[in-house]
Amino acid sequence: MINTPNHKPLVLTMGDPAGIGPEITVGAWKALRETGPVFAWIGDPACLPSGTSYEEVITLTEAARVFQKSLPVLPLSLQAPVTPGKPDILNAGLVVDSILRAVGLTRAEDAGAVVTNPISKAVLRRAGFPHPGHTEFLAELCEVPGQEVMMLASPMLRVVPVTVHVSLREALDTLTTDLIVKVARTTAHALKRVFGIATPRLAIAGLNPHAGEGGHMGREEIDIILPAIKQLRAEGLSLHGPMPPDTMFTDSARENYDVALCMYHDQALIPIKTLDMENGVNTTLGLPIVRTSPDHGTAFDIAGKNLAKPESLIAALRLASQLATHRAANPEPPEKRFT
Repeated sequence: MINTPNHKPLVLTMGDPAGIGPEITVGAWKALRETGPVFAWIGDPACLPSGTSYEEVITLTEAARVFQKSLPVLPLSLQAPVTPGKPDILNAGLVVDSILRAVGLTRAEDAGAVVTNPISKAVLRRAGFPHPGHTEFLAELCEVPGQEVMMLASPMLRVVPVTVHVSLREALDTLTTDLIVKVARTTAHALKRVFGIATPRLAIAGLNPHAGEGGHMGREEIDIILPAIKQLRAEGLSLHGPMPPDTMFTDSARENYDVALCMYHDQALIPIKTLDMENGVNTTLGLPIVRTSPDHGTAFDIAGKNLAKPESLIAALRLASQLATHRAANPEPPEKRFT
């Protein structure tokens, strides 16, 4: 059997229907149909590749039953016909509805986890979507705004950006000791409870070249980062740093930590996407549910051309199943939930 009562089906959102989401969804289902994890896709089957074997279902119990022979679809209806590579803001509402439904099913414990297909932030913003991206929207839906932490993970590396979807200038302005402490605590807690790492080792990146060179290339390490490290060590966390960002991602350096905390978005995402783009997975820590996604975007330029590779989505589905299993095995009373 590829599904048991201890492994609830996952829910996969539609993403932007004009992107590669429909193609990689089918590719992932074909790769996982015999082994699992079982998942149901929430979207309009009209945007699936021609010839896809799918079955509309009402419940996730039905999804588990049909998964080996057909892609289970929890149906929604698009507002406008889809042309691959040409997004339409008329369908933005449905993109959001797919996320809403996925989160609802998972918070109700009908689904084991949410996996999200890529969305176009630009398209959603033009339609009035007020959030910078999935991560912040999911935190609001889960009633924990501000507690969300973005991690990208692959077999080669895990990274967490302390500042996320802001400009580099704004990242420098918003980086504080308190923010580093908060992100590190959430990350360490998740690595223990959800990833099953008993004593997580965190590497803290410096901000400036050579981690500031003792203050000669900037004082952020001295004034902001080192006080955070001192506080976290006093709380019993295992930390290294601040480490020079240009050397902390070498093969030998990565052996010494379980996750790298980076000071801004690209400092974290460039190394993992360079090292292991195909197997990289985006997961949101700090939520009362498990959420993962591929570590790439909508790829409108190749949508509908049979060029999209499903490996990152497959990795996201597998990781979501693993994390949901770890989380279920380590229940946490609501009144003691980490914040």
